[in-house]
Amino acid sequence: MMSASAVIEAARKIRLFIMDVDGVLTDGRIFIRDNGEEIKSFHTLDGHGLKMLHRHGIQTAIITGRDAPSVGIRVQQLGIGYYFKGISDKRSCYRQLLQQLDLDEQQCAYIGDDVVDLPVMKHCGLAVAVPGSHPLVLQHADYVTRAPGGAGAVREVCDLLLDAQGFLAQDMAEYLA
Repeated sequence: MMSASAVIEAARKIRLFIMDVDGVLTDGRIFIRDNGEEIKSFHTLDGHGLKMLHRHGIQTAIITGRDAPSVGIRVQQLGIGYYFKGISDKRSCYRQLLQQLDLDEQQCAYIGDDVVDLPVMKHCGLAVAVPGSHPLVLQHADYVTRAPGGAGAVREVCDLLLDAQGFLAQDMAEYLA
């Protein structure tokens, strides 16, 4: 785990925020209807935080091992720029994305909760986990959110990035005017 000052220093450099879905943007539970349809629940705080990142030029991406139609809908609603679904090799996908965007690893933050996220977390500039993550993920996280997955954890990271880069106060002032 990084010190608070090291987390802020790493957050200043971030130009791309990559997220896992289940357990991060959702609480990790998957509801399946009798017809096989999956139902997921997303938190509105996370959505607004991602929109604020976009406003300041921080790109967003999802790399997930699953392929659920509801995630694709949420990606479109939020304007998430890069969506990779059904990915079994997250590290390879991550490296290709960094190459495509001409970014180095120190410019990328990743939030995950399970061991399949470690191949990216171990190589990005800011590795974030949510409470309740697998113990090995917690061991390799630079920062662990206070909010659980699906309950504002992504927004917490958005606010952290925006604050470290000097944008959060001006964004919040807009709502207090």
